[in-house]
Amino acid sequence: MTESELQSLKYPIGEFAPKELYTPDDIKWYINTIELFPAKIRQAVAGLNNEQLDTMYREGGWTIRQVVHHVTDSHINSYTRFKLALTEDNPTIRPYEEADWAELPDAKSGATELSLPLLEALHKRWVVMLKGMKSGDTERRLYHPGSKQQMTIASLMHLYAWHCDHHLAHITNLKKSKGW
Repeated sequence: MTESELQSLKYPIGEFAPKELYTPDDIKWYINTIELFPAKIRQAVAGLNNEQLDTMYREGGWTIRQVVHHVTDSHINSYTRFKLALTEDNPTIRPYEEADWAELPDAKSGATELSLPLLEALHKRWVVMLKGMKSGDTERRLYHPGSKQQMTIASLMHLYAWHCDHHLAHITNLKKSKGW
């Protein structure tokens, strides 16, 4: 497999690239992506058996099961990051070891139904929060010590909309390649 093919499996929609400027239409798009994601991932894993759920989307990657649990873990952390950024001045967020979390028993072997309802409820609350932001809230900042970057809420919204599509593509591309 070529390096380009490996990169395509790792980043099926391309690597995240923040924008310099975010428009109101961008923000609406990101909120819509976040809102629709739980139904899309639920549909993507519907009917898959345990063997399929335990298939890696790429060599050295996670299984579909781990991806489902990862997005839930990640989005729980994200929701907290948004709340911190909306209620504190330039908070420093706490990173976590996502690869280690994916190896814990709940993510490695837990039923996807442990995470899907949680993801659905979380995204409903998250979207209410995002749609209720006041003018200027998308420019509020936070600091990510892992990447050593200042981020705005707008760039964080972009990142998590990308994150939704990124991991959904891992699942849908694997299903397509396997003929599932």
